[in-house]
Order: sequence, then structure tokens, then C-alpha cells
Amino acid sequence: MKNEIRLEMDALPENEGLARVAVAAFITPPNPTVEEICDVKTAVSEAVTNAVIHAYEGKGGRIVVRCSLEEGLLHMEIEDFGRGIADIPKAMEPLFTTRPELERSGMGFAFMEAFMDSLEVESEPGKGTRVIMEKKLGAASREDGEE
Repeated sequence: MKNEIRLEMDALPENEGLARVAVAAFITPPNPTVEEICDVKTAVSEAVTNAVIHAYEGKGGRIVVRCSLEEGLLHMEIEDFGRGIADIPKAMEPLFTTRPELERSGMGFAFMEAFMDSLEVESEPGKGTRVIMEKKLGAASREDGEE
């Protein structure tokens, strides 16, 4: 059985925690490990923070978080409608940041890629960005030999 949620919120730094907690609560049915919960929370945090800082440059906007869970597979999309990314491969390089004055590490996409099973980024300059991630959770991940 498939379960889905959609959360739409203002692109404010304080809503990053809301997104993390909402997604963490949503993924509890397949009995994920503590490590899996932490991985998902980190990926959500990075994606939402990227939208707040880079897509809207702190000037506000909307972020939509969509999640579906089916047979232990989490599919997650985090979308903004901000400035978009002109060069996705460059933006995904570790240590690359467009906001060095904010002491950003440039590791957001690298963390998302490391903590999730798959990561895809779709973006169009002037229209926004969609980050699509998937992760097997609970018994589904352990069936593949993961501990």
C-alpha cells in the first residue's frame, strides 16, 4: 500500500526543522533504523536549506516537500520556485557554493548523495529546482544485505 504526504511551507530557515521532523515521522511505519532516520533527516535538511539560501537568497518564497512510501521505499521530492541552477553538474561538485560570504561548505548535494540511495536534480534558471531522492528503509534495506 502506498502512502503519501505533501508539505508546503515558507522558505524560512526555521522551517527546515519542521520539514525534517515531518519526514522523520512519516517514515516510521517500515521500522527504519536510527541511522536511516538520521540519513533522511540530513538529506531533507540539506535540500530545504539549499532552497532557502540559494533559490530565494533569504528573500522568501515557497518550498514543497512531497514524500511517498511503498513497500519500504521512500521517494522524496523537495521543490522550490526560485532562481534555479544554471549548471547542475558544477553545483553538485563538493565544496562548490554560490554563497561563500555565508560560510557555506558547498557539501549539500554531496551529503544528499551520500545519505540517500539515489539523487536527481532537475532545474531551470528562473523557474526553480526539484531535488528527487530515494532510500530503502527498514526491512526493505536489510533484504539487500545492508545492516
